[in-house]
Amino acid sequence: MAKPLVKCSVSNCTFWGDNNTCHADAIMIDIDNHANASYDEEFAGESFDSDHQDRARTSSSTCCHTFKPKSKQS
Repeated sequence: MAKPLVKCSVSNCTFWGDNNTCHADAIMIDIDNHANASYDEEFAGESFDSDHQDRARTSSSTCCHTFKPKSKQS
């Protein structure tokens, strides 16, 4: 199965790719109420430690937990 095309506007993320595409192997999205949750997993790894289900009222009430800042290059 092909990975879906995911567009992102956060250019300082490690997974940022050409044409605003996300190059992460997996993407974790949660509702803003869980924005500060700690999943104790390497982001974009094989799995996320989260089996809960929530309902978002709007797209603006969601956040992406996959974000990982780019390391600074010298």
